[in-house]
Amino acid sequence: MSGSHSLKNTIINLTTNDMSVDTFYHGTKADLKTGDLMIPGFQSNYGSRNKAKYIYFSATLDAAIWGAELAVGEGTGKIYIVEPIGPYEDDPNLTDKKFPGNPTKSYRTKEPLRIVGEVKDWQGHTEEQLKTMRDALERLKEQGIEAIED
Repeated sequence: MSGSHSLKNTIINLTTNDMSVDTFYHGTKADLKTGDLMIPGFQSNYGSRNKAKYIYFSATLDAAIWGAELAVGEGTGKIYIVEPIGPYEDDPNLTDKKFPGNPTKSYRTKEPLRIVGEVKDWQGHTEEQLKTMRDALERLKEQGIEAIED
């Protein structure tokens, strides 16, 4: 498992010595507002829907879009811009199993995430892409493989 990251994920461009802070996203169907804190302990959107020990988030908008589209429940998916309040780590569900090195920039934390904004104008995946992903998740479920392993 990768080591923990600090509160901000800083990237240094070695050619320009430019330092920038990643923007982090969380996709969901929950109706939240700026300033709200997301905390672990609620029913997971995935797998057996157990009580979630972590909150998952990403530095890529695409990963957040998948989260918003695949989240259970009624309503429209939403993508929030979030700020981790405490330490976080690479998401081992992706980085250790599917994408070594964390190219998806996916993370998890046991600490709260603060909602600092919302992405209002985003493009979802096609119905064909969604069906392919849902079918793949259903096959894993039938095999007894959880999408999220805490």
